[in-house]
Amino acid sequence: MAPYESDDMTTAREADEPRARRRRAARYVVPVTVMGVAAATIGLVPAIADSGDPDLPEITAAQLIEKIAKSDVERLSGTVKITTDLGLPDLGGLENSLASGAMGQGEDGGSSADPSAKLTELASGTHTLRVAADGPDRQKVSLLENAAEYSLIHNGKDVWGYDSGSNEVYHGTVDASGEDREQQPPATPKDFAEEALKSVDDTTSVTVDGTAQVAGRDAYKLVVKPRQSGSTVGAISIAVDHKTGMPLKFTLTPSSGGAAVVDVGFTKVSFDRPAASTFDFTPPKGAEVTEDGELDHGREHSGKPENAPKSEEDLAKGLDGLKMLGEGWNTVATFDTGTEGGLPTDLPTGGAGGDLDGFLGSLGDQVEGEFGTGTVFSTRLVNALITEDGKVYVGTVTKDALVKAADAGK
Repeated sequence: MAPYESDDMTTAREADEPRARRRRAARYVVPVTVMGVAAATIGLVPAIADSGDPDLPEITAAQLIEKIAKSDVERLSGTVKITTDLGLPDLGGLENSLASGAMGQGEDGGSSADPSAKLTELASGTHTLRVAADGPDRQKVSLLENAAEYSLIHNGKDVWGYDSGSNEVYHGTVDASGEDREQQPPATPKDFAEEALKSVDDTTSVTVDGTAQVAGRDAYKLVVKPRQSGSTVGAISIAVDHKTGMPLKFTLTPSSGGAAVVDVGFTKVSFDRPAASTFDFTPPKGAEVTEDGELDHGREHSGKPENAPKSEEDLAKGLDGLKMLGEGWNTVATFDTGTEGGLPTDLPTGGAGGDLDGFLGSLGDQVEGEFGTGTVFSTRLVNALITEDGKVYVGTVTKDALVKAADAGK
């Protein structure tokens, strides 16, 4: 089937981020932020596992995209498997120390039940999630671990995080507008598909590539590919439920080839209404409960690198100045961290010690151009350039494309 192109489709751009999003983004430091957060917010992948090719009515790519857009599934429960292979280096446990120091956890305060801490766990390896939803005000995601379970529950205005391993509880609230609901992590193929389809424009090829069965349900396969060179994205494949239009599986393969970057798909799914008790939560006896405001307070008083932004507000101001360079799949985001000298040199390392600047620098490639000098940190999907004057350029583009973007944005 020939690729479908629509002149009406444009990539969604938001000029300003909500204050709450900026505040949470400012909790992190580069490059831990660039590698961890980008990994959590960019899509995933291996190829869709077929168990027979269902005989379904023909459909165009335009009709299938419209079917996804019109999908009104609000109630479901099931199991989702996520496998991620971003090609991140093995830091031998140092990444946990860095993340703990960066987010103000451990001795400086914080909670293992804080959702922002759990998001980074999905950036590598294979994980199994149990998910449930009953309308826009009740959702639950449980991350199943070897001898424990982490649950994130949204019920009305309350958001609860519970780590059974440490018996710690996080509690936050959302306002009527839902401004703070981004704390609910992307957990289903639909979450990732919606982000991917924002990129559909005239730089994109979109086709229907047959059918498949996912979690026992008949589905169409929608394939999205960049037409531009320079992107690290090879192809995105979305299995769309024939009856409901809901994405059942999302896959993203890199342009460099090899294994998929991430595979996100239902292994079991039901569209019946979950029991109301699914979303009930009461902190267990003896559990340590931390309120979201207490986490902010703890982070504000935790140690900070000497060359870090003077305050979280400084970094937030930098994010306020977020700019987008290029177009389509070659778009690069850039912002100023408010700190000079390149990599942070005085992050809390939990006793790891050593020359952190030199260590982090060894993980990247030194580059130079009209913008000056800097270090490029690479995964199989996301590349990030941190310049000596404190600017960050990040995108799903190759290292060469990133350097060109930095030169053009000088």
